Amino acid sequence: MTSTVSAPSATTTTSPAKGLVCRACGAEYPLVAQHACYECFGPLEVAYDQAALARVTRADIESGPQNIWRYAALLPAGQDPATRVTLDPGLTPLVSAPALAAAVGLRAPLYVKDDSANPTHSFKDRVVSVALTAARGLGFTRFACASTGNLANSVAAHAARAGAPSIVFIPHDLEQGKIITTAVYGGELVAIEGSYDDVNRLCGELVETDEFEDTAFVNVNVRPFYAEGSKTLGYEVAEQLGWRIPAQVVIPMASGELLTKVDKAFSELVEIGLAEAPEGGWTVFGAQSAGCNPIATALQKGTDEIIPVKPTGIAKSLNIGDPAAGAYAIEAVKRTGGWMDYADDDEIRAGIRLLAETTGIFAETAGGTTVAVLKKLVESGKLDPEKETVVYNTGEGLKTLDAVAGQVGPTHTIKPSLKGAREAGLLG
Repeated sequence: MTSTVSAPSATTTTSPAKGLVCRACGAEYPLVAQHACYECFGPLEVAYDQAALARVTRADIESGPQNIWRYAALLPAGQDPATRVTLDPGLTPLVSAPALAAAVGLRAPLYVKDDSANPTHSFKDRVVSVALTAARGLGFTRFACASTGNLANSVAAHAARAGAPSIVFIPHDLEQGKIITTAVYGGELVAIEGSYDDVNRLCGELVETDEFEDTAFVNVNVRPFYAEGSKTLGYEVAEQLGWRIPAQVVIPMASGELLTKVDKAFSELVEIGLAEAPEGGWTVFGAQSAGCNPIATALQKGTDEIIPVKPTGIAKSLNIGDPAAGAYAIEAVKRTGGWMDYADDDEIRAGIRLLAETTGIFAETAGGTTVAVLKKLVESGKLDPEKETVVYNTGEGLKTLDAVAGQVGPTHTIKPSLKGAREAGLLG
């Protein structure tokens, strides 16, 4: 098996991860392929040697490769470049967005973290690179996932680059663009007649079978490692802002894990002295689609109980009706004094167009959701228009063309002549 090898950084080749810990009861486990606690069935996450993290310097990071592996000393796997299964994602643009700020009523600087610039055009390349690198170290030989589309693209692409077999499972009614951009890599692609939650449930059963004992499901049995890849979105924003944390961030939510890990990244950087927190701390906001909004609904109702829903609407990449990290996303938002809101399909389409027209960034429906919710948060007074804000665009609009296909097109159709141009009003 081969993989892309990045230039080594000046940091150690030893992982700072010391084990897994239950987010609910605190039970500890070794670094193995396990995602749920045997004591309380709570989710597991990676625990780190804080002394090892504290030895990392800005100079170490800045001398590293121009991708997520510059943060290898803060991640659970991939310290040795030869071990990486990766497309080398990361260091995507942090785009200044003054026109978008003016359009939504912000008076402080606004930035868009544009992760559509990753190799398979979504942030999932980050989590997959970390998860599959860990999976290879644990001895897995086949790669798999349950996906709403972007993750399927990334797992199939990583497997192709590494020369490994893959099998990915998706809902049968995904956008055609995401189906094609998974199938093209040549792995097995299994469409399930059901929702993402049905797909995820099946994968949870498959992982327990003998036939799949050599298979790493990135968001099931190696999920703790997978989730840590999202932290690089927090690390990069802080570094790109000159090693400081933005005052406010708006993050799309499906499982809720991306939001929790960006918040965790900020906390880690401040704790080990790599980044400066804004006065009064940072505030985290979450964005969901109205067609699948169980996390935002629970927060707005003042409860931590998340009631699963059957997803609808155009934001399919956010359509997780039973979000695994929803309660932890609520905790992060409450702790930082933030809020959550949601947008309907028309508002999402408007968000896609507004982002494109003001920044030149064409986002998929998740990005449209985030921009639409940003606008609502400003209008409702939940988000401070006088504080620096970063919004996250997690995917490429070319994957969800159907969302706006009926709303945009040629402004003129003319004959190939000056007369045709004149009659269309193009010559004054």
